[in-house]
Amino acid sequence: MFLNKIALAGSLAVLTSTASYACEISARVSIVGNEFPAIQTVGAGAQECAGAEVKTNLTADHQKINVAGMQGNPAEFTAVINNNSVLTSLMNADVIRPLDDLVAKHGKHLPARQLITIDGKILSVAFMANAQHLVYRADVLEKIGMEPPKTYEDMLAAAQKIREMGLMQNPVGGAYAAGWNLATEFINMYLGHGGEFYKAGTAELAIDNAQGIATLEMMKALSEYMNPDFLTHDSNATNAEFRAGNVALMNMWGSRAATLVEAEGVDRSVKDGFAIAGPMTVGGGNTNATTLWWDGFAIAKNISDAEAEASFIALTHAIRPEILNDETALEAVWLIEGYEPTPAAKGVFAAASSTSIPYPSLPQQPLLHSALGAELPDFMQGKEGAEQALKDITAAYISAAKEKGFIK
Repeated sequence: MFLNKIALAGSLAVLTSTASYACEISARVSIVGNEFPAIQTVGAGAQECAGAEVKTNLTADHQKINVAGMQGNPAEFTAVINNNSVLTSLMNADVIRPLDDLVAKHGKHLPARQLITIDGKILSVAFMANAQHLVYRADVLEKIGMEPPKTYEDMLAAAQKIREMGLMQNPVGGAYAAGWNLATEFINMYLGHGGEFYKAGTAELAIDNAQGIATLEMMKALSEYMNPDFLTHDSNATNAEFRAGNVALMNMWGSRAATLVEAEGVDRSVKDGFAIAGPMTVGGGNTNATTLWWDGFAIAKNISDAEAEASFIALTHAIRPEILNDETALEAVWLIEGYEPTPAAKGVFAAASSTSIPYPSLPQQPLLHSALGAELPDFMQGKEGAEQALKDITAAYISAAKEKGFIK
């Protein structure tokens, strides 16, 4: 896949474009995707098109409905806002179509870095880069006399001092909601510990090891400084804790960073103390405990060619260079021509230009992600030990992988 970390870092350079785009469509468009600001901008841009109705279903529950909504014939959704992880699930379900013909007809202006190509076919068009990285309260760290943490061990030390000084009871935030979010945090931390997910050249799981144990122990240690309801906290809830002044340190998506303290009612001390840094390492390793991501769009397979064409036109219109302005430039690290990196992009840029690893886009990865999301809550709640948790995850994965034919 094109979007390795070198291409991702290079895409942050200043680019220019004078192209102009009109948008006229003649068939229905129905888009499903996540709900954060950059995607809301893309959805609104698609709805500018004239000639036919453009519907959007942008929700935090997008991963629960996107595949099911594209399996019918005709599919409910004609297009999906996706990323490294979602694309693999869509491919496994065989619900998206190659875009080569549509790119040739309507997307010749798209830079090569935006074309997600797998096995020689364009399957998605990326419009932004993303990664999780440190977000913190500089004023709180100044009060405890500590620098922004560069490792998760530093984060724990800072959290302990913040609590001991009575500044905050639960100073660490994290998107640890049971399910997809919690699984993502395990993957980040496991990569930071230098772990390999599978035995070389196979789909056989290989996380039941020392790195797996260390990953779980660090996640549990961090949770001791989180809100007791951390297993219900997705990105929205975690950000709300930060805005409320309850959190001083958290690993958060770059796509949320720029608008994090812009919500109504955020106290001035939170706004003034808000700061961004790159991703942290863990366990003495050199690899960042994060993953590199892209977000883009794909087109449904089980729809008419006219609907596919309309969806492609609407979405390429939505990611044209003209959407960039002082407000939208803060919403993402755009891969769109004309984007100039903002200060809020420095966390993603730091992730892309150092030792971060792209999220694994492997056919079996969604099965591991699901197993992690389902099995980790028992460990995080203290119902079982790390060794048993890894065994449970492995058993759940093996069962799913055998059913799908990835292992015998």
